[in-house]
Amino acid sequence: MTAPDACLLVVAKAPVPGLAKTRLARSVGDRVAAGLAAAALLDTLAAVLAVPGTLPVVAMTGSLPAAERSAELTAVLSSCTVVPQRGADLGERLANAHAEAGGLFPGVPVFQIGMDTPQLRPEVLTGAVVRLLAEDTDAVLGPATDGGWWGLGLRSPAAASVLRTVPTSRPDTGSRTLFALRGKGLRVRRLLAMSDVDTMADAARVAATAPGTHFARAYSAVAS
Repeated sequence: MTAPDACLLVVAKAPVPGLAKTRLARSVGDRVAAGLAAAALLDTLAAVLAVPGTLPVVAMTGSLPAAERSAELTAVLSSCTVVPQRGADLGERLANAHAEAGGLFPGVPVFQIGMDTPQLRPEVLTGAVVRLLAEDTDAVLGPATDGGWWGLGLRSPAAASVLRTVPTSRPDTGSRTLFALRGKGLRVRRLLAMSDVDTMADAARVAATAPGTHFARAYSAVAS
């Protein structure tokens, strides 16, 4: 299946030890956690770049030169449009990233993902974009198993302004986001649920479902 034109927006944090995956770092240390985050971002970018007919944009925060696997990430990011994140909190940064992507590519729908689902495959992204462009759909939302969400697609990126009012990193963030979108009159279709990587238990589950990925190899090196 070939995806129609859309922007694939990755909202990412440079995997710098001590700043990336701090919850995971409590059990494995800063450098190992950052290494897993770097692997997850490499897999995410690989999936995005493998979807035909789409425009890859990365909203980045943090110091890439100080990140784990900096050279690899820099090479892959050269194939993307990279913009800085803007905003005081996560909700504001997400809304601004959608607005930025919409400004770069006017009239093009935006599907946003993070870097916490390295098991994501190009065909899943393709299916999400196809669903987003269905005539009876204004938005798609992919719930995360921890109560948040892993993906948000909007026919009109300006609709992401609702994210400024939704509390993040909570067990009800996903349901609140769905409620906020529908409260604006948007027709929202739900995507399949996926697991984020926040703990080593999460990492084990995700690595098992994504053999051959950067993340699975990085996890295997840690777990062995």
